[in-house]
Amino acid sequence: MSVLSKFEPAAVLSYFEEMCSIPHGSGNVDKISDYLVQFAKNHNLKYRQDDSKNVIIWKDGTPGYENSDTVIIQGHMDMVAVKTADCEKDLEKEGLDLKIVNDHWLTADKTSLGGDDGIAVAYGLAILASDDIPHPPIELLITSEEEIGLIGASALDTSDLKGKTLINIDSEDEGIFTVSCAGGMTAVGRLPYKKESCSGDIVNIRLSGFKGGHSGAEIHLGRLNSNIALGRLLNQLSDTDMRIISVSGGEKDNAISKISEASVLVSNSEEAIALMKKEFDMICDEYDTVEGSLKAEFTVKKSASAECMTKESTAAVIFILLNIPNGIQRMNPDVEGLVQTSINLGILTTGDNEVVFSSSLRSSVESEKMFLFKRYSSIFKIFGGTAEAQGDYPGWAYTPVSRIRDVMVEVYKEQYGSDPQVSGIHAGLECGIFSSKIEGLDCISFGPQMNNIHTTDEELDLYSVERTWELLKETLKRLN
Repeated sequence: MSVLSKFEPAAVLSYFEEMCSIPHGSGNVDKISDYLVQFAKNHNLKYRQDDSKNVIIWKDGTPGYENSDTVIIQGHMDMVAVKTADCEKDLEKEGLDLKIVNDHWLTADKTSLGGDDGIAVAYGLAILASDDIPHPPIELLITSEEEIGLIGASALDTSDLKGKTLINIDSEDEGIFTVSCAGGMTAVGRLPYKKESCSGDIVNIRLSGFKGGHSGAEIHLGRLNSNIALGRLLNQLSDTDMRIISVSGGEKDNAISKISEASVLVSNSEEAIALMKKEFDMICDEYDTVEGSLKAEFTVKKSASAECMTKESTAAVIFILLNIPNGIQRMNPDVEGLVQTSINLGILTTGDNEVVFSSSLRSSVESEKMFLFKRYSSIFKIFGGTAEAQGDYPGWAYTPVSRIRDVMVEVYKEQYGSDPQVSGIHAGLECGIFSSKIEGLDCISFGPQMNNIHTTDEELDLYSVERTWELLKETLKRLN
């Protein structure tokens, strides 16, 4: 018996449950893509499946809507497939075990659920399968590999799409309409350095206890990047005869670094540690409200020798750590509280002959994004280094005039009796990709309530699914 048989909308949840039986983690989307193709064939609908496994399905408008403007309904087919340590399920080959908790919350036993973004696919299929939902001509666009870098959307040929209105169903907070998102890139700066043999005390530094967080969604919280804090400590030794052996920190360029380390060679370790502890105490005072549990550890190896960076190379590393753009660069002037442009030094590594600085750079304004990259690059050029932009993807700028936004806000007010929150996110959405490919595209993103996405605690509010389904249907009805 279906786990979801008691809940509405029956058609939507039936498709969602079917998809949950098909493995569809990122990098494993062949079967779910073929499932969508088979759906189109079963309903005699035109479709296209491309080499990236993206699927587009077309359906004409219902009676009275035949000549209405085409609407694109959009989501992605892949999910972040994770499981608990004691889960024996093979997520490459097996489906999910659904269960209801706390009356109306849907979860999966010991795995992630994939509500992000299976619910978008289920909404789209239910509309295409129905004969009694009024709607304009529909282009259902389901992309692949969104969770690992917007890969499907980036590869998609949009030349056969007619729609100039796009409804993206890839938000997880009911009542929030997303109307802009950041574009971005990974900015990788490379600083060559020279080495020399030195003798003295080796001091190993380890900074930890930083909260970190997502460099897009949580950059506005003002948390301290441990790599930047490391630069402040090393700068206290600039007037001493100190040489850097190595610096490192962070795990992902799009995460605010939580742990950083360095090894330095000094002539007097007691003096060096005292200077760094004094600076660290000031950092702790400055960030007490935001961080609260910062920790600095120092270990010493006396009378040692090591291959170190030269005085000039040491100074260059410290200069970059102190001056590299990091954090919020500009707030959005049109949407209160929305970060428009930011950058985060996520990964710091030391190789045999270069120090690599990897930063996640984001902006919803393309010109600001590129100017920030030029600023970033200029710092490395001063010292004979280079900077490279990797994985560049476009943003989605807020537009003052939007028909789809006006219609959805109006429908929401009537249905809920309150105003929705209209906002942007400082992270990437596929709307940015499609806005760059389809001139004049009018976009909005929404979705039902989901909590803890991408984790084994993921849950989907089934009552919210029903409410947002009614919101979507009424919106389509008014787009005539």
